[in-house]
Amino acid sequence: MKSIWKKALFLPAAAAGLTLGGACGLYRYLFYSPTGEQNDDYALPLPMHSESARARALMLIDRLNAREFEKVSVISFDGLTLNGRYYPGRAGAPIVLMFHGYRGTPSRDFCGGSDIVLSMGLGLVLIEERAHCSSGGHTVTFGIRERFDVQTWCRWASERFHAPLLLCGISMGATTVLLAAALDLPESVRGIIADCPFTSPESIIRRVGAKRHFPVSALMPLARLGARLFGGFSLKESADACEAVRGAKVPILLIHGEADEFVPCDMSREIAAANPERVELHTFPGAWHGASYLVNTDRYTRLIENFCRRALSD
Repeated sequence: MKSIWKKALFLPAAAAGLTLGGACGLYRYLFYSPTGEQNDDYALPLPMHSESARARALMLIDRLNAREFEKVSVISFDGLTLNGRYYPGRAGAPIVLMFHGYRGTPSRDFCGGSDIVLSMGLGLVLIEERAHCSSGGHTVTFGIRERFDVQTWCRWASERFHAPLLLCGISMGATTVLLAAALDLPESVRGIIADCPFTSPESIIRRVGAKRHFPVSALMPLARLGARLFGGFSLKESADACEAVRGAKVPILLIHGEADEFVPCDMSREIAAANPERVELHTFPGAWHGASYLVNTDRYTRLIENFCRRALSD
């Protein structure tokens, strides 16, 4: 009789243990952001298609890191210290706030974009997002919490500079600034630039999981559980870039590489279709994830410069 009871108790306990272990493992794999290589500006995470592109990216990173800047910080809505680097522009110039990608760094992800902004004489704030570089936290939420950090940085910049603001993001940072478009942002925010955004946290997790041949349908419930138990957030929280853009009040520039194998170009097409009056989309043939600038620097530069001038002149 005792053995029957032991078996009856063991099986549910074993199942619970496996579920908890799976949820913890997926939290660590997807959402936990450790220190180390991911915070290394020079650890280019995706293979460049040529040695010349890699060498050029490293040169741009060195040049950006050699510039003088002021360390700045804010406190997030949930008490984290978030850090950034402020690069002054000309006196009274508009300010561009840049938000990097998933497990990226500001210098790595904006080695080219920052060059355009500073060459225009605009002020620049490179944000170290939560759970990255020297900012607080260890949980990445794919834009769910980060969008409120965008709101916090916008309010800080509006109060400090009293100047027009532009938001710029790449990859996860691109989705984050698009999600922030649905929030109560200062009126000084004049436009948004998003390079290779995904449509929602679940959509990109499912996409990457399927591409890596994971049993996505079976693992998603565990990913949601891990996010809730160990990250303290819900993956099912409303965080859809299409919905956010649909009600956007400022112009939006979308850029996406047509050879992007990580975030498909169709995701930007879907976002653009949500609000064609506010959103303009430009795709780059042959450009992989986040590399449109390196593939066609002249065209990328013209798009950014023209959009900034139009958005800031309104």
